[in-house]
Amino acid sequence: MNSATVRNLLVRGMLAGLGAGVLALIAAYFLGEPNVDSAISFEGHHSHEHEVEVVSRSLQSTAGLATGVLVYGVAFGGIAALAYCFALGRVGRFGPRATALLLSGTALLAVYVVPFLKYPANPPSVGDPDTIGKRTTLYFLMMLLSILLAIGATLLGKRLAPRLGNWYATFTAVAAFAVAIGLAYAFLPVINEVPDHFPATLLWRFRLSALAIQTVLWTAFGLLFGELADRLLNPRPAAERSTGQAVAASH
Repeated sequence: MNSATVRNLLVRGMLAGLGAGVLALIAAYFLGEPNVDSAISFEGHHSHEHEVEVVSRSLQSTAGLATGVLVYGVAFGGIAALAYCFALGRVGRFGPRATALLLSGTALLAVYVVPFLKYPANPPSVGDPDTIGKRTTLYFLMMLLSILLAIGATLLGKRLAPRLGNWYATFTAVAAFAVAIGLAYAFLPVINEVPDHFPATLLWRFRLSALAIQTVLWTAFGLLFGELADRLLNPRPAAERSTGQAVAASH
């Protein structure tokens, strides 16, 4: 793949990330923000300290949310596009669209779901401010381990495929990934800082909404980027385009 194609795919990945970020923003506003407001309300009723609000809640839930989600979408869209350039043709006989969907599904699993199951998202008022550095470090360590193990499982499956066949090679790679992740779960420390009397349903809704937002983001990215990549890598011949336009004009 030449540098011009890589550059074009990178641009398309960032655009797809932006489009996916818009959809994720809508999901975050309608699914996540009501739970954040409820958690802040709980904190206000149970805290005796009065903190000065540096940034208003209305600004956080609109401009702040939009900036964070869109920048996240563009950044990860660009990273995913570069990973796509490496993966295309190396992970199986998949076309551009199928590879994009496979990549986005793997990214959702490795980048978010696996770390989420060990260190799930928490709403405001959950977590000790003194341990935020430790919690952040552990979360990103779990994410890094998940990504590296996913890459390792992919390489293992490719190495075993000629001897075991695609089915058994894939099963073995997935099993190895699951065992390695299980060991990471077992050895990394557990963090449980949910305060007493915090509503269990609110915590559950917040975590489900966080998972839903990421699912929307990566699913939309896979579909959008797959379409853009397919148009770049498999352009329709000029004769086919002109025939299609003539048929459309005749109707």
